[in-house]
Amino acid sequence: MIKSLKDLKVQAKNQEKMTLVVAAAEDKDVLSAVMEAKTSNIINAVLVGEKKSIEEIAREIGFDLQDVKVIEASGLEKSAETSVRLISEGKADFLMKGKIDTSILLKAVLDKDYGLRTERLLSHVMVYEVPSYHKLLLMSDGGMNIAPTFDQKEDILRNALLVSQAMGNHKTFVSCLAAKEKTSEKMPATMDGQRLKERALDKAYGEDVYVEGPIAFDLAVSKDAARIKGYESPVVGETDILLVPTIEVGNGIGKTMTYMAGGESAGVIMGAKAPIVLVSRADSAETKFYSIALGSVISAATK
Repeated sequence: MIKSLKDLKVQAKNQEKMTLVVAAAEDKDVLSAVMEAKTSNIINAVLVGEKKSIEEIAREIGFDLQDVKVIEASGLEKSAETSVRLISEGKADFLMKGKIDTSILLKAVLDKDYGLRTERLLSHVMVYEVPSYHKLLLMSDGGMNIAPTFDQKEDILRNALLVSQAMGNHKTFVSCLAAKEKTSEKMPATMDGQRLKERALDKAYGEDVYVEGPIAFDLAVSKDAARIKGYESPVVGETDILLVPTIEVGNGIGKTMTYMAGGESAGVIMGAKAPIVLVSRADSAETKFYSIALGSVISAATK
């Protein structure tokens, strides 16, 4: 079981080595993270984009490309298409966004002819390591889906469960966040949380998945808060996955963990045939590196 981001790195290093393809790889920060992952012996790398720019940046940062495949692709659309095709053809295992707009990359991912489309919704899954919590905490979806419907929340939950299971969680505790624990038609998040809990009781998501909802954040992560409020559930203080009701809630919680709680993180997009490492320019070097490690671990577990 992976209990920390360092454990994630160890798992990525000890497993079968996965191949990462980077679309529009001519980005210094991204190449630096790929170099760290490559020198840490956790991935093979394929770099797609403007070959001259990639090689210039590699020289600047000291990235030896001797055993790295670099593929020329002129233009962002071509970089995205080439990268996605490599995965479709079985020549790479997972994808990373380089110096390219997310919309261009996802258009290629969702292409009906050569893309990585599945029946599931694409959703973003973050993994946080926060000093005040005793294990890694997953959260979805604070990055893609604005106000998901109940059916979309089921897809988001299933995507997050794949990440949790890849990390070795044989039992997974899920908290469907809302502002209170009682259902109210005026607060759709409470109704959805209750339905997700009922579906979990019917084993819709597997034998060892425990869903609580609706539930407020404090009860999800603190046994003391639950004791004071007289709230009982096996999920309280043991939450593995925070299922957020809207993108604003996820965005706010995530950035609070990072900027106010000293958290480190990793993130991937799930729902395609392969994990997609999509990081922000504002993300730290550690986040970029750990996101690559996360993508590698998920790739190996779902291969």
